Amino acid sequence: MTTAQSMVLSEAFGPREGTALRIKQALLVVLGIAVLAVAAKIKVPMWPVPITMGTFAVLGIGAAYGARLGLVTILGYMIVGALGIDVFAGSSAEAYGLTYMMGGTGGYLVGYVLAVVALGLLARRGWDKSAVWMALAMLVGNILIYLPGLGWLGMLYGWDKPILQWGLTPFLLGDALKLALAAALLPALWKLVGHARG
Repeated sequence: MTTAQSMVLSEAFGPREGTALRIKQALLVVLGIAVLAVAAKIKVPMWPVPITMGTFAVLGIGAAYGARLGLVTILGYMIVGALGIDVFAGSSAEAYGLTYMMGGTGGYLVGYVLAVVALGLLARRGWDKSAVWMALAMLVGNILIYLPGLGWLGMLYGWDKPILQWGLTPFLLGDALKLALAAALLPALWKLVGHARG
């Protein structure tokens, strides 16, 4: 059984074993996919580009769910998107499913999977309990999203194009704000559920 010291947030409430645990996990996966789909469509006005909340949801679910449940959730989200349901930030009735996923966003979607697993592993080590460590975990997650994202853009459009201006620099300010929000939110949630890890 998972000890209190190694728990992630989703394990700190509700059933912890047996059939009831499996039901809880299944409900969390469905809820997580719904949260990811809704967050992807949220755009907060900001300069130089609007802030989308998709990455915040991805990293938050990774930290709250842990690596295994987070991975199941993000893969479920990808499958829903691949089936043609409009769940991604830039998808629409005209661009959806595998066609959209293989476009410019494809590398970032791969990064989502890597980031969820990384945040889950770091949360398991207690990084989500401290604002400083949670901020560092978010930074790691963002790097893991950007590396395949920018790499895929470069392969798709050519490295002679302004890849960083397209896929990185306009989003840094928004990412910093989301990092600060997560760094405050996750430790505060831990205090609410009363499972501080020494």
